[in-house]
Amino acid sequence: MYCVQCEQSNKGGCATKVGSCGKTADVADLQDVLLRVMQGVSAYAARAAAKGARDAAVDDFTFQAWFTTLTNVNFDRTRFIVLIARALELRDRARACAEAAGADLSNLPEPATWNPGLTPAELAAAAPMAAIQRFMDRDGPSVVGLRNLVLYGLKGTAAYGEHARVLGEQDAGVCAEFHRIAAFLATDPTDIDALLAESLAIGALNLKVMELLDAGNTGRFGHPEVTMVRMTPVAGKAILVSGHDMGDLEAILLQTAGKGINVYTHGELLPANAYPGLKAFPHLIGNYGGAWQDQQKDFAAFPGAIVMTSNCLINPEIKGYADRIFTAGPVGWEGLPHIENHDFSPAIACALAQPGFAVDAPEERIPAGFARNTVMGVADTLLGMIGKGEVKNLFLIGGCDGARPGRNYFHDLAVATPKDSLILTLGCGKFRFNREDLGDINGIPRVLDVGQCNDAFSAIQVAVAVAGALGVGVNDLPLHYAISWFEQKATAVLLTMLHLGIRKIHLGPTLPQFLTPELLGVLVDKFDIRPTGEAEEDLSRMLAAA
Repeated sequence: MYCVQCEQSNKGGCATKVGSCGKTADVADLQDVLLRVMQGVSAYAARAAAKGARDAAVDDFTFQAWFTTLTNVNFDRTRFIVLIARALELRDRARACAEAAGADLSNLPEPATWNPGLTPAELAAAAPMAAIQRFMDRDGPSVVGLRNLVLYGLKGTAAYGEHARVLGEQDAGVCAEFHRIAAFLATDPTDIDALLAESLAIGALNLKVMELLDAGNTGRFGHPEVTMVRMTPVAGKAILVSGHDMGDLEAILLQTAGKGINVYTHGELLPANAYPGLKAFPHLIGNYGGAWQDQQKDFAAFPGAIVMTSNCLINPEIKGYADRIFTAGPVGWEGLPHIENHDFSPAIACALAQPGFAVDAPEERIPAGFARNTVMGVADTLLGMIGKGEVKNLFLIGGCDGARPGRNYFHDLAVATPKDSLILTLGCGKFRFNREDLGDINGIPRVLDVGQCNDAFSAIQVAVAVAGALGVGVNDLPLHYAISWFEQKATAVLLTMLHLGIRKIHLGPTLPQFLTPELLGVLVDKFDIRPTGEAEEDLSRMLAAA
């Protein structure tokens, strides 16, 4: 096992029997094997796409398979063996599709023909051939680091692609581009300029994927509305839904209707409370708990059933709630019941058997629903406030939260921002400060919750629209970025921001260790990425540049 894909990786990488996330070495190895096979699938699918052909089953499986390998998603060894078998089957289908289209199948990369076997012993023996560090001595840390940047960017893009796909939003061109980049990675490229170019190509692709997901969410549930979301529980039986998947949340709301069960969101699903199609359910009570890293405390105290729809899952066996937590979609943990075909009846039965909340807690609410449609609906007001000097600065503070020391930086920065500034926030990083009363400007809350991490699309659209209305470039706006990164979705979003030419991003609390100091120097020089430092010093620099 060797893993450096997330911000909580051990110094020098997780190379132990169990990683810092709880992933065992054999699961990590199986994930490497799966991704190597999937690069072979894409080698054929990309050549088929170049001839205008595709296999829908291959495209559907691709995003799902890559998603399962993200940090804190799937820890189930048995599931990965099944996924690898399915990947090998679909590699044959992708080859057949390419052959039928008349594609040139010469000079195929090694993953297109590699046979890792199917038994546990065969897969364990094959794992070193798929390890991300296998060519470190030959190619050097900078090349391997850039390959990892491409790999992790593809993982994050695949996760958003799967969220969009299950909502019915998929695009053949997007799938073809994903396959093209994955096929490029399958060649074990060594050209640093080409690797940097493909990293930015992932940023462009991820922008399209986030647009698809935005269309899926808003097309199905309507555009978010400004909503005061309850953050404290009420008496009654309860189900807690964590992760990102609003389709699963809707299914749970439909299946619990009239059963006397209150439904709560957790973590990245908090923004779901602002979508008209979801908040129309009276038993969607609000949000319970905070960001993912606090889930063991939150879940242990929650007196009902829990459903994980996507990342981020932490070991459920430590705090005594493993008997009432369920996985869905790409999520898995050995021994936990997995929801199949969106039938949440096992979780519902569990919720009815649990005590639920005995009394109403004191009511506390916070505002949400400031996605692009809401903000652009008051664009004239916002532009007027900027023109009059009532709003002098905009801050985008958010991203993935985590447990590593230093993340209070984002709280301290938000609290220290001037009272004549607005804060756009997204992702679970918002939980660092979203319950702070930072006031308002002319009735507009200073903290504007744009949504989930994928709603970076909304934030980007707002920034582009404001810049266009003011007749300046995005980098000329008094808009400052403080982004907390944790896992591969954050990597994809960062690449999207770099693709768009956004500069002066303060990134932290630590920079990705899979990139060498030399490569980080390239990114700093080219894009002016700035490691987070002391909040007050960074804020002074931001304001001085405004």
